[in-house]
Amino acid sequence: MNDDPRPRERPRARRRGLARLIPRRRGVQIALGLLVLAVVGAGIGAYIYDKNRTGSIYHPHARFFPQPSPTLPTKGPDRFAWPLYGYNPQHTRYFPAPPSVRPPYRKLWVHNEHALLEFPPVIYGDHLFQLADDAQLTALNRHTGHTFWIRHLGELSASTPAVNATTVYVTVLSTGNSAGPGRIWALNYKNGHTRWVHSLSSRSESSPLLVGERVYIGSQSGTVYALNARSGHVLWTYHAGGAVKASPTLFNGALYFGDYSGHVQAVSARTGRLIWRSSSEGTLLGSGTFYSTAAVQYGRVFLGNTDGRVYAYDAYTGRLDWAVQTGAYVYSSPAVTNAPKVGPTVYVGSYDGTFYALNARSGGVRWKFGTHGRISGSPTIIGRVVYFADLGEKHAYGLGISTGRVLVRFQRGTFDPVISDSENIFFTGSSGIYGLAPTTSPKLATTLPAH
Repeated sequence: MNDDPRPRERPRARRRGLARLIPRRRGVQIALGLLVLAVVGAGIGAYIYDKNRTGSIYHPHARFFPQPSPTLPTKGPDRFAWPLYGYNPQHTRYFPAPPSVRPPYRKLWVHNEHALLEFPPVIYGDHLFQLADDAQLTALNRHTGHTFWIRHLGELSASTPAVNATTVYVTVLSTGNSAGPGRIWALNYKNGHTRWVHSLSSRSESSPLLVGERVYIGSQSGTVYALNARSGHVLWTYHAGGAVKASPTLFNGALYFGDYSGHVQAVSARTGRLIWRSSSEGTLLGSGTFYSTAAVQYGRVFLGNTDGRVYAYDAYTGRLDWAVQTGAYVYSSPAVTNAPKVGPTVYVGSYDGTFYALNARSGGVRWKFGTHGRISGSPTIIGRVVYFADLGEKHAYGLGISTGRVLVRFQRGTFDPVISDSENIFFTGSSGIYGLAPTTSPKLATTLPAH
């Protein structure tokens, strides 16, 4: 009996099974413990991040340079021109329209597109140029809405053209050609014929900045280009730490732009040499990204960030003057002007559905307006009315710049809704452009356009 090995083998087998099972259980317990620690750690990290993210930063004694409000030219084609994204090279998005250009409005004409209209058009002379997201550029008569010409420039775009008396400049995100994913086109103002085209090493959704004989654009590779406006020849390039999706902003010989590495920089417009570079001083776990196009006024650089803040930097040194936290991402590009009775003010929307009017000197909130939606696009100021759109509600609003009171409400608003030629306004809906004229009928104050 004692020679039978089976009674001894069974216990050993069971012991070997237990020996295998115990490490597995311990491994599962350890893994679960690590998972719990990771979840708790992530929660603590998110809490700390959120607490850090939601803070505002103020430097009350930072220098501030008062500036007079700009005025319209008294004569010539520039009086009716809106030639750039953001209106002027400083991208203040303020158009000094006469007092007559204000709500309510009546409809003059409508032009329907078959693609999303994410960015506003530009105007020069009697031409209005609208670039749709399918990379179709349409030249319209600003008085009648009739089409002059159409050009298909690629497969995808997300920018506003730039224009002068002879040429229209357009950036394209995708051409459909893998060898040249992005391009900038220069087209004849009158007929849309190609003057020159320059292929880029990466995609571009940077609205061209046209100043004199130069065109400046950014790209998703982080390369910023200065090109000769007549020939398309590259004059210089600057390489940022992340994608530059904004339009470069010009002030006092310097270009200003943020990038997707969370930095803002100023470079020489003549040479591309770096002048200063600053971080967003944003979050414990890393800075947010700058999609917003900078507005430069009062010696400061104003722009929004995906960390939820609106930032103000010293234009000469890059020192942070203030940063104000909103409730969500700020893709919106600020508009800036000196509002009657309240003073220099920065206007910007947040993805939290709130539109803010901020004291340009201190960052303090002058007033705010809630839409209960999502504000992704950028505002523009026409005279004493600031216009913005709510992507969530699909409505656009015109508010008094000093009070925040609703003066007009449009249906089908999505991103950047309004520009002007100093006589009328042009409203960009999700897929249509509307020419609107001031009227004395109060019935039109809150309903245009209905279709």
